[in-house]
Amino acid sequence: MKRWWLTFRKGEAAEPTSTPIAEGFMLTQSAESLLDVDHRNRLLERIWQYTALSEAQFDRLYLEPIRRYASFVQQLPASESHHHAYPGGMLDHGLELVACSLKLRQSYLLPSGAAPEDQAAQADAWSAAIAYGALLHDIGKIAVDLQVEYQNAERWHPWHGPINQPYRFRYNPDRNYKLHGSAAGLLYTQLLPSALLDWLSDYPELWSQLLFLLADHYEHAGTLGELVLQADRVSTAQNIGGNPAKALQAPKHSLQHHLLTGLRHLVKNEFKLNQPGAAGWFTEDHLWLVSKTTTDKLRAHLLAQAVDGVPSSNIALFDELQSHGLVEATPEGKAVWNAIVTDGDWQHRFTFIRLKPSLIWAGEPRPECFAGTIEPMMGHPLQTSEASESALERPQARAEEQLPTSLPLNQDFDYLDDLMDMLQEPAEFETGSNTGSLKTAAAQSQDAVGLAFLEWLRDGIQTHRLVINDSKAKVHTVDGTFFLVTPGIFQRYAAEHPELAAENPESEAWRVLQHQFQKLDLHLKKPNGQNVWTCAVQGRRKSSSLNGYLLRSHQTLSRDPPKDNPFLALQS
Repeated sequence: MKRWWLTFRKGEAAEPTSTPIAEGFMLTQSAESLLDVDHRNRLLERIWQYTALSEAQFDRLYLEPIRRYASFVQQLPASESHHHAYPGGMLDHGLELVACSLKLRQSYLLPSGAAPEDQAAQADAWSAAIAYGALLHDIGKIAVDLQVEYQNAERWHPWHGPINQPYRFRYNPDRNYKLHGSAAGLLYTQLLPSALLDWLSDYPELWSQLLFLLADHYEHAGTLGELVLQADRVSTAQNIGGNPAKALQAPKHSLQHHLLTGLRHLVKNEFKLNQPGAAGWFTEDHLWLVSKTTTDKLRAHLLAQAVDGVPSSNIALFDELQSHGLVEATPEGKAVWNAIVTDGDWQHRFTFIRLKPSLIWAGEPRPECFAGTIEPMMGHPLQTSEASESALERPQARAEEQLPTSLPLNQDFDYLDDLMDMLQEPAEFETGSNTGSLKTAAAQSQDAVGLAFLEWLRDGIQTHRLVINDSKAKVHTVDGTFFLVTPGIFQRYAAEHPELAAENPESEAWRVLQHQFQKLDLHLKKPNGQNVWTCAVQGRRKSSSLNGYLLRSHQTLSRDPPKDNPFLALQS
């Protein structure tokens, strides 16, 4: 049975059954018609389930922005040749981002560190803000990447309103690939009703993160920005046949930002290019950087800037660069290329990482291109001295090579089955396999303290704010899972959250927290039924022991299984 979002509302005309349009042009469709497709209907169902709102609330907070989004993006693709590169791909990507981000949001209590009653009161606002940030993530592309034209040759610009005439489109051959992130600011007031913006602006932390996200400053967008970027990785990886689970585990944007700024600094200020003994070669289409030199210099630069989470090995750093999309993969999907550089009589073989020049130089002047050749070992030589086809010679050809005017009948949406499996039924907070499920603080306030502690732990480990496996650490890894030192870890949380003591004046705050944590039943009990385990610590000069809780599954705090601390041994 069709949901109410697929019915035409009063005053909105249905699409004409027959309208003469010129060849190569698309007919505009209503938002309801665009959404009345099986896979989009399934995504809307899932989004509604995640919000747990009434029909009226869901219509006002979610469907209205989604309808507006659909009327603007129509049948436009999300990219020219990468993910969702087909008519209607932009709409599909937007809906997938909303669903993924709301799924991920269930594992967070927001705003972080706030009192449980404040988190419960703001829950709907944070969920809506995350969904809006996800929906608008790529909306700037229709303003700066695509050129849309009506039958009368008039150019359509989205700041004038939705497409309302038969149209055709092509990609701007001279587009700046980074500009669309900032262009969202041209459009979000058209997609989000003023009443919703009024509502969100009442929450300062939420409002700050949302505005930074919409301005493409993800490094300042906090948890909201993290969730949108994680959702984008999942949707993109799933669509192009990648590994969405790995995409979901990809590091946070803050490290991506540091990696990119570090690369820009090295190339512009330290590296020599296009000569024997150089650290890289710049060609018309690629920047080839010597792999070991680059990663060694990049690591040293980031450590000097006190950046956390920098991988200690080159292999791990290559993975980081690749997972963030900063380097181009080889045909085999690897980050490192083998190539021969030839410049006249001089020739040498190197291992490279390959970047798009636009990552380093956006609208800035670039150095002269290398006049020789760079020949990847797995394929034919790239004649770098030959300029690619001039953009000035391509517009007419591009205009004639229009994408199909309707969704191809053989368009494969099988990937959505896997995506929907990942977006499994909501309503419960997942903490990993065999750990049961927990309702959020809004549903069970008695668990709020324990859940907030879990979020603090998870965030501290992921951001490296909480050091693990150090001599003074309060978190260690034993037997493939995490060991929480008691009372140290609970005392640290209580010290950082003085409101916990204020709420429990008659008891020590850390003891209350430890009790609430035990009630979550995420830890493994000893064979004799006791909660606390003992680990023997074998140091270089002395031996000691630690008492603590052993988590039943490492997935409670991290998706990646940790390496055990070699100096700790669990005692039965």
